[in-house]
Amino acid sequence: MTATHESATGAAIAAEPQPAPGATPPRTPLTAKAAAELVGTAALVAVVVGSGIQATELTQDVGLQLLANSLATVFGLGVLIVLLGPVSGAHFNPAVTLAEWWTTRRGGTEVTFREAAVYVPAQIVGAIAGAVLADAMFGEPLVKWSTHDRSTGHLLLGEVVATAGLILLIFGLARTERLRFAPVAVASYIGAAYWFTSSTSFANPAVTIGRAFSDTFAGIAPGSVAAFIGMQLVGAVVGLALVALIFMPGRDAAEQPAA
Repeated sequence: MTATHESATGAAIAAEPQPAPGATPPRTPLTAKAAAELVGTAALVAVVVGSGIQATELTQDVGLQLLANSLATVFGLGVLIVLLGPVSGAHFNPAVTLAEWWTTRRGGTEVTFREAAVYVPAQIVGAIAGAVLADAMFGEPLVKWSTHDRSTGHLLLGEVVATAGLILLIFGLARTERLRFAPVAVASYIGAAYWFTSSTSFANPAVTIGRAFSDTFAGIAPGSVAAFIGMQLVGAVVGLALVALIFMPGRDAAEQPAA
């Protein structure tokens, strides 16, 4: 989840032993990275779907259900980033992985094309497995397509905003060498976005696919998945554009015009 290899490396060294998304240590075997992305995404979706099921069983108040769902996601995501950040960068999100590859493709070594090509399928498989696991834990059908339609325009706009904000946060932290705050910052942002976006902030193509496999509180109808993913990718592009605009590299003092 870094904007450049140089900034990510410096941030990772400064933050030791605390991990951060994108602060991927060198020479970590690709199989270990892929496993971390698969397990991390599976755990994240299990938290999202499982807490949604639990919430609906405990209360009929939709506000309390969303509160329980969002709090569980905040804590779960924060823990997963801390645990798996040192291994894979704790992306758990194809939009973040692709943005990372895009920003480092010109000579960067943080996420190569080969790694991105492995990460994304691992994240998708993990998301599906996480949804099935959550359903199994609560005695739901292991696979039951969601009937929760989320295809209206204002929800799609919410996904653009949610994803753009997430990308801006992650890569902004990288540009300012503050990735040590990523576990708290990213988890806090997602928790807030549950409430301030109309879509409740999926902001993640893999998680979107996984949530289609569960006809529960956190589900999304299969017919809504493609549009959600499309808007998430648009949001990632918008987020990268905002990073480039807001966090422009400054000029050296020698290059500044004379007063």
